Parts: sequence; structure tokens; C-alpha cells
Amino acid sequence: MDVWIWAIRLAKTRSIASEACKGGHIRVNGVRAKPSQAVKIGDEVRVRREGYEQIVIVSKIIVKRVGAPVAVQCYEDKSPPPPPRDAIAPAGFRDRGAGRPTKRERRTIERLFGRTKR
Repeated sequence: MDVWIWAIRLAKTRSIASEACKGGHIRVNGVRAKPSQAVKIGDEVRVRREGYEQIVIVSKIIVKRVGAPVAVQCYEDKSPPPPPRDAIAPAGFRDRGAGRPTKRERRTIERLFGRTKR
């Protein structure tokens, strides 16, 4: 599993693909995948990413990493389009050089994350 995920370029390195399998971020036909699991043609592979899930159907099995144009031919992408970047709430970044947050800003941040005592 981890070799195929790496070979078709869904993961940057094989160790990242292996960790994703161990962490439960990859499912094959609805079941959690192990890194050593075999892949068959027609399997539905779901890869959970930041904010969305990528769904691919295996159409060709490869074990060596190939270029992106060849890798696209090895699976059929059935995933919905990722959410627009505008829909994702900003993480509350401060301008560089703005210094530490004020007491009022800290209280607002705590309320945002639900850490208030009130």
C-alpha cells in the first residue's frame, strides 16, 4: 500500500505514506489500510488530507515511482473538488514584527479556542 501511494505521487516520500497508513489516514474499500497491504485493481483508496479527502480507484499497479503524467494513468480520481481557500478560516496570524499580543487580543484568542474561565 505505502509503495503504491508513493509511486503514484499521493505522498512525497514512502515513509510519509507508511506513517499515513499507520495513523489511519488511508482506507481501502472502507477499511483501515496497513503499509504492507496489497493493492488490487478496482480498489477504492481514500486518502485523508488537510481539510478534505481524496478518493481514487486503482486502475494499474506500479511499484516504482514514475513521472506525474504516467502516475495519473494508474488511478481514476473520484474525489470531490477541495474546498476553496476562502472557506477555510484563517488561523489568526499576526503581522511580522507586530510584537506580542495585547491582553485584549489574548482574551479574544482564548475565547476563540474555548479556553475561557467564564
